[in-house]
Amino acid sequence: MDNKKPTFTTIDAVGAGNGAYQGTYARSVEAGFVTGGYVDAGNVNHGFVCTAPCSTITTIDIPGAGAGASQGTSPVSVNSTGATTGWFTDASSVYHGFVCAASGAVITFDAPGAGSGANQGTNAQSINTAGTVAGFYSDASDVVYGFVCTDPCKKVTSFDPAGSIGTSAESINVAGAITGSYLDASFVDHGFMCTAPCTTISSFDAPGATVTQPESINAAGIIAGFYADANNVHHGFLCAASCSTITTFDAPGAGTGAGQGTTAFSIDTAGRIAGFYYDASNVTHGFVRAASGAVATFNAPGAGSGAGQGTVAYGINKEGAIAGLYVDASNVLHGFLLTP
Repeated sequence: MDNKKPTFTTIDAVGAGNGAYQGTYARSVEAGFVTGGYVDAGNVNHGFVCTAPCSTITTIDIPGAGAGASQGTSPVSVNSTGATTGWFTDASSVYHGFVCAASGAVITFDAPGAGSGANQGTNAQSINTAGTVAGFYSDASDVVYGFVCTDPCKKVTSFDPAGSIGTSAESINVAGAITGSYLDASFVDHGFMCTAPCTTISSFDAPGATVTQPESINAAGIIAGFYADANNVHHGFLCAASCSTITTFDAPGAGTGAGQGTTAFSIDTAGRIAGFYYDASNVTHGFVRAASGAVATFNAPGAGSGAGQGTVAYGINKEGAIAGLYVDASNVLHGFLLTP
């Protein structure tokens, strides 16, 4: 990684459980702020935010979040001001969006038309520097739509590409460009991109893809994500603003069996991509792809080496710091911050 030895910092939130698939995960890093969540001993979700190197962690529990198993607060994105967004699940297992400012002030919101049944509602996915939020919601019939809203999300605008039966917005950049995926009537996933409020939406497919899943868009409008081929093997991709040309890649050591392969998850302003891959034994490993195309792989110290264990990289910021999680030999989750 730029010929420098990276520094790993493990993030374990106070109150995180130590049972199988409990523990802490880091989900997003921006300008030194890190957000993610932890699962306690009762399998309740809690959010956190911290400033690198995360010696002090602030828990985020949104008012109204449920206290039952699989309920609670789940942040997924942080911006350069330290504001986080994500969703919380109430006592009826309904999802609601939230924005939590660095000051701790919380705003909750629901997309118009969002359902109020179990596992329905509003899921915020990404927040940019201006505080604009993108995500998706499911209605009372479990149909999914994309949405975008401006800080403080008093007005939520929904959108849906032509031919879609389900839309998921995943990432918004500083200019308000949004990417994600949608499902067509033949149950095939396609990528899309648009600029808020997304009255015009362009779709695209990775070559040879049966599923195209964009995950991140940077300030230059370059999109990174992954696709599944006809054998359900995953491959990374990136494309420029028009996505007329798509570059695909595989991490060294990625498995070639169904459900294995390479998942690109986040792209920074320099064009570096962070993600993870499953090897032939279904162990996960982190990777970072330089703008030149060179791919370096890494494993967090303490990561397990059994199937379903290993290292998962999620977010990368403009300094090249990477946030993610690793699963140890006892299947406990730990967050990490990798500083190049």
